[in-house]
Parts: sequence; C-alpha cells; structure tokens
Amino acid sequence: MSTSNAQPRRQELLNQYQQIQAKKLNLDVTRGKPATSQLNLSDSLDGILAGNYKCADGTDARNYGGGLGIPEARQFAADYLETTAARVMVGGNSSLQMMYQYVQGAFQHGVRGADSAWVREAGSGQRIKFLCPAPGYDRHFSICEYLGIEMIPVTMDESGPDMNQVEALLRNDPLIKGIWCVPKYANPNGVVYSAAVVERFAQLGKIAGANFRIMWDNAYAEHHLVDNPPVLANILALSEKYGTLDNVIVIGSTSKITHAGAGIAFIASSEANIQAFNDHLGIQSIGPDKVNQLRHMRMLKDMDALRALMQQHRAILQPKFELVLKHLEQGLGGKGLGSWNKPAGGYFILFDTLPDQADKVVKLCAGAGVKLTPAGSTWPYKKDPANTNIRLAPSFPSLAELDEAMQVFVLCVELAALDQ
Repeated sequence: MSTSNAQPRRQELLNQYQQIQAKKLNLDVTRGKPATSQLNLSDSLDGILAGNYKCADGTDARNYGGGLGIPEARQFAADYLETTAARVMVGGNSSLQMMYQYVQGAFQHGVRGADSAWVREAGSGQRIKFLCPAPGYDRHFSICEYLGIEMIPVTMDESGPDMNQVEALLRNDPLIKGIWCVPKYANPNGVVYSAAVVERFAQLGKIAGANFRIMWDNAYAEHHLVDNPPVLANILALSEKYGTLDNVIVIGSTSKITHAGAGIAFIASSEANIQAFNDHLGIQSIGPDKVNQLRHMRMLKDMDALRALMQQHRAILQPKFELVLKHLEQGLGGKGLGSWNKPAGGYFILFDTLPDQADKVVKLCAGAGVKLTPAGSTWPYKKDPANTNIRLAPSFPSLAELDEAMQVFVLCVELAALDQ
C-alpha cells in the first residue's frame, strides 16, 4: 500500500476503533479454559457414586493411603498414556502441580537419591538449565523461573523442536538437565511432533546422561478437531527400546475433558521413577483424592467412553476455531500483515504479526475491550525476540463474543501495521 493510500485507510480504521471503544466491550480471549457448555458435559460426576465407595480391589476410596492412585484409575491412565499400570501414578486435579513437584524434587532432592540432585551439579556462580522449545507453554517456563533454572529457547518447526540444535546443546553443556515438551497440538502453535523427532527424543538420555529428564506434557492427546487426527509416536515404548525409560516423564490429565478444576492428573515413567516420586510425595501427603478418582472411573469407564465424550467437546469447539480462522482469512488474508496456523486439535491458534508488532496489537485490543494473552508470554522470560507471537484461545467465549473479539483483533492488526 502506498503512503497516499495508507493514510485514508488508517483514518477509516481509527474511526471504527473509536466506535468500538464507545461500546465498552469486556471480552477475554486470554487462556484456554473450557466453556461452560463443555463443563456441563461432565455434570453426571455429581452423585455418580451413590454411596458406593468401593474400588476395584475392594478398598474404601474415602480413607487414607493409596499414593499411587486407585487400581482402575491407574489402568485408565495407562491406556491414555499408552503404557502399563505399574508405570503410572494418578494424583489430584492438576498435572501442572505434578510437573512442578517432580521438577522441584529433582532439583533439590535428586532423581536417584540426594547425590543426583540437580542443584548439586552446579558450581559456584552456575545454574542448572532447561531447554524450552519456543513458542511454548508459559506455565512450564514459570516453573523454571521460580526455581532459578536457566531457560534456553529451542527453535520449533512443523515437525517439532530442532533436534540438531537440541542434541548439540546437550553434548556441549552438562548443566542442561531437562526439556519441556507439549508433543501433540503443541501450546500454542498446534504442532504434532513427527515420528522421527520422537525417536530422536527417545535417545537423548544416551547423550545427556542418567539425570536428564524429558518433561513430556501430553495435555491434548485426545483433543482433536479433525477426522483421522495425526498420530503421536509412543515415546515410552521407544525409550524402553533404547534403554532410556528413566529419562522420560509423561504427563496427562482430564482437565479439559471433565471438570477443568476438579479432574484427575497422571504421570508415567519407569517403575523405579514412579516409586521414587511416590516416596517424594509421601512426605507431603497421605494420599490423593481417591473419591474423585473413583467418580471419574465410574463416568469415563474406558478410552471408548472418553473418546465419545471428546466428540461432544469437538462439536462445541470446532465452530469456534472455524470462526477465528474465518475472520483471519477474510480480514487479513492476502494483505501480508501476519500468518497463523490451522490446528488439527488442541486449544490454541498462534498468530504471528509483522516484526515488532505483537505488543502493539495486544495493547490496541486491550484499549478496545478485548483481553489477549500478553505478548511474549509464549517465550522464556516473556521475551519474544521478534515480538511477533500472539496466542489466541477460542474455547471460553461464546460464538457471539468471539465474533466481536475477532472483528476487533483483525482491525487492530491492520491498524498497528499502518501506524508503523
């Protein structure tokens, strides 16, 4: 667009922006929360036990103990994570809490006894480090920042993290003790790690050593938006093949399947790792909420029942994703003002502005009553080097609210570009 054409268009958009401001909108597209209609799908959890608190092995779910979880929940989690029940622990409602507890325990107390504590391996003035494929999940990065673990961004492409970069970093720096991953429908770019990438992940323990951990947060394993969804290779099976099972920690939950704040979370690894983690948690707790685990097993029963439920979630989510993509195509397609992914599942759409524009777009949207995740949040230390990434979360607003929010968004993207 020539300068002579840009100024009238900018004024036209400014007029529209001021009209929107007069509406005093209050719309939130910040986080990937399930909508109320999705939460309603699991309301049968209430009262489902009907006074019967006996687990499959005859124990009473109301009592203390059972740190590894009730038997039927462990089997369900094993099916979900594609492993065996002996290699699984089922906890409370938060997979993030389990991830924090594992990393904090490894950092301070070790993965194989006190001598393996990560913090002991750093000399004076040094810090333990984590690799962080970016853009990535901000709460993973917050764990590292809170514990004082240095974060190293790793480049991502359509196949997953750049494994040449990952392997080179591990060979050259023994202080790197872990890597964060959301391997399927990655938060926020929707990438599914390729089979070749997963196989290379399964061999990282041979490079990085026994104390290295792959934090494999498979949060969206069953959260599909398409027929015939992509398949993620089984890192636990591959790691067993290469003798590196101790290096892999796989995490999942029902947080976006049943009630988001009252689900169950689970973790899988080698039996030795699971027992060590159980011992670590046994200092903090006399056991998880087994009553809630039992409620979930009475409702979900097996993977077929879970997948039927997820099809109901898809029926709610898919129109929202299609609406966002429609606005992006109609409002910005062909203008060269940004790019975006079209995810096959998960909870997010990643929009890339022109260089050094993301924070301006977020600020303009806020001024018009539309809250977005802060620019930079998808990078370690909230520092997006190109200042381009904006994470869009379509799940929580209604279709009508999302329609209004996306009208504002595309306007602000063009207005920010014309301002520059």
